[in-house]
Amino acid sequence: MKISKQALRDARKLFRGCLVEGVLDEKRVRQAVALVLKHKPRGYIEILTRLLRLVKLELERRTACVESVTALPPDMREKVSKQLINIYGAGTNVSFVQNPTLIGGLRIQAGSDLYDGSVKRKLTELAASF
Repeated sequence: MKISKQALRDARKLFRGCLVEGVLDEKRVRQAVALVLKHKPRGYIEILTRLLRLVKLELERRTACVESVTALPPDMREKVSKQLINIYGAGTNVSFVQNPTLIGGLRIQAGSDLYDGSVKRKLTELAASF
């Protein structure tokens, strides 16, 4: 158990070193992995596994997918992007997708957060209430 706790601490320390102004730097991640592989400290495989998990979580957190029935106008895209960047910070990647099954409204998935203002969800909730 002691190795696991130490590996987690080391992975967190490496992860914090890979952040530049709150944004994950791919170059630093690669350097950290190379450094660990070169020195091979005790429990290095577990350190790298935990570091990988932290990097994946950060990338998921910084990725947002906005779904709408039709293509959003450029001014609306810009407004939604700015609001998501304000919430999730600089370096957030926002993608826009068309999904005709929503019927209307928007559905935004950002990491593990889901903002669903679609007509489809409201109709599903209404049907479930009967």
